[in-house]
Amino acid sequence: MATSTVENYIKQIYLEEQRGEGDPVPMGKLAAALKVFPGTATTMIKSLHEANLVNYEARVGVRLTESGRKLALHVLRRHRVIELFLVKVLDMNWSEVHEEAENMEHVISDEVLAHMERHLGYPRVDPHGDPIPNPKGEVDERDLIKLTQSSPNARVRIGRVRDQEADFLRFLEKNGLEPGVTVTVVEMDPVGQTLSLEVAGGSRANLSLTVAEKIEVEELGPAENATSG
Repeated sequence: MATSTVENYIKQIYLEEQRGEGDPVPMGKLAAALKVFPGTATTMIKSLHEANLVNYEARVGVRLTESGRKLALHVLRRHRVIELFLVKVLDMNWSEVHEEAENMEHVISDEVLAHMERHLGYPRVDPHGDPIPNPKGEVDERDLIKLTQSSPNARVRIGRVRDQEADFLRFLEKNGLEPGVTVTVVEMDPVGQTLSLEVAGGSRANLSLTVAEKIEVEELGPAENATSG
């Protein structure tokens, strides 16, 4: 059975691979994400390489093997089901559950996890819109784009939030910007680096493009009051 440290490394490599579209993960980037010294990360990665969980090449980076990917998805499944359970059943705020799930994902049994999934109705996404891998390690990725890629006057449904820092999630919640919410893209200002949205009830939310980059959406078509050019 993998230790919690091994699981944390494998899970983080998977997440970094997803962000980098499959490119090798640089050791410096991995060490920063895990908040460890580069030498510490390199020592662990060499051990994971010997265990056939990763492929490591000095000065290039690290990739998961098929065995490593299978383990990563197993850990992510536990993490994301736990997050959803904490929100839906225990009524915790979505900004509070990430750290709790980080601790619980290493100790929960498969039997308890199966009961949680059944109670939740076999969910496909967690509270942040991240896909929940199924027991076979398959991930149902949706066709989402970054909010900054949306067309002017487009109606979009928020599908996923990439940043799960508590302060960031509280900011989104304050502005009514959570997964499942439909908004209209009013204006994007590339000079001022801002994006304006119309939220439910006609209220406005003004985001920096840096914030908008972390939100993924599904385009639903032009807004009802949009006119053709």
